[in-house]
Amino acid sequence: MPALPIPFLTHGRRLTAAAGVLALAACDGPQSTLTPAGVGAERIADLWWWMFGGAVVIWVVVIGLAVYATRFGTGRHDVRRARLLIIGAGAVFPTVVLTALLIWGLRLMPVLRPPTGDAAVRVEVEGLRWWWRVTYVTPDGRRIPLANEIRLPVGQMAAFTLTSPDVIHSFWIPSLGGKMDMIPGRVTELALEPTRTGVFRGACAEYCGTSHALMQFGVEVLEPAAFDDWLATQAAPAEAPASPEAARGRELFLAFGCGACHAVRGTPADGTIGPDLTHVGGRLTLGAGILPNDPAAFARWIGDTHEVKPDAEMPPFGMLPAADLRALALYLDGLT
Repeated sequence: MPALPIPFLTHGRRLTAAAGVLALAACDGPQSTLTPAGVGAERIADLWWWMFGGAVVIWVVVIGLAVYATRFGTGRHDVRRARLLIIGAGAVFPTVVLTALLIWGLRLMPVLRPPTGDAAVRVEVEGLRWWWRVTYVTPDGRRIPLANEIRLPVGQMAAFTLTSPDVIHSFWIPSLGGKMDMIPGRVTELALEPTRTGVFRGACAEYCGTSHALMQFGVEVLEPAAFDDWLATQAAPAEAPASPEAARGRELFLAFGCGACHAVRGTPADGTIGPDLTHVGGRLTLGAGILPNDPAAFARWIGDTHEVKPDAEMPPFGMLPAADLRALALYLDGLT
């Protein structure tokens, strides 16, 4: 094999360094495991960096051997020395490094699955195609429904009970901790403890069908007092419409049979098939994390449901006049 010219190696190193910088620069944002905001995510990030460091060391040693053999050691090699380099640096050294990383990673598993008996917050999450049914369970046994959104107090452990009635989903908030599968016929559990406030993004991490990529959810970590206030608001019934047009939207909501699938506490709507909409106007996003929360997005979701989320079970109401869509959108947007 001919020796690689020095300019090629220099150019390759520059390209590799540039690619590495760009890759690491992209490891940020509301859905990054490398900007942890939870105890579990911090452990996972530490493991990732050590694994990255181990991979770099192995790469340097192995590539160094290749460069030495092709550039500087092109003459006759001493058999004993060559065997030492190939077996020692090319096989034994990577095996030792990888074994050490494996042992350390396995030791992290109990830390990532702590006991949840003393959890301050208990949340039941059901993964469906393609949205999330969320229920907060208070210490006195009250059940507070939500959908497509999680809010947690900073510095307190939250215990999640995860289920699915249809296919395998996977519940994952990368900035807070590891993922957990939601398997039909089984109940799985996950514990998360946020370490800083902010807005993050969760997603389904297991392919579950047509709109798998559109099955996200917002996550907001609040100060404990703000979380308590928010949870008390979620437990209350819906407020009356604030304008005549929104009041007309409520009449349309009930007249069109929306209450057969959706609940709005404080009204005759008591459906359980779709998401609870009692406080939908105060949520971070619409459509399971894919639309902003504003009247225009409500109208788009109601009128073009299958264009926004293919194979969604909700039928589109694009046949409605624009004035009716606007009234419905204003009503739902006002449910804060």
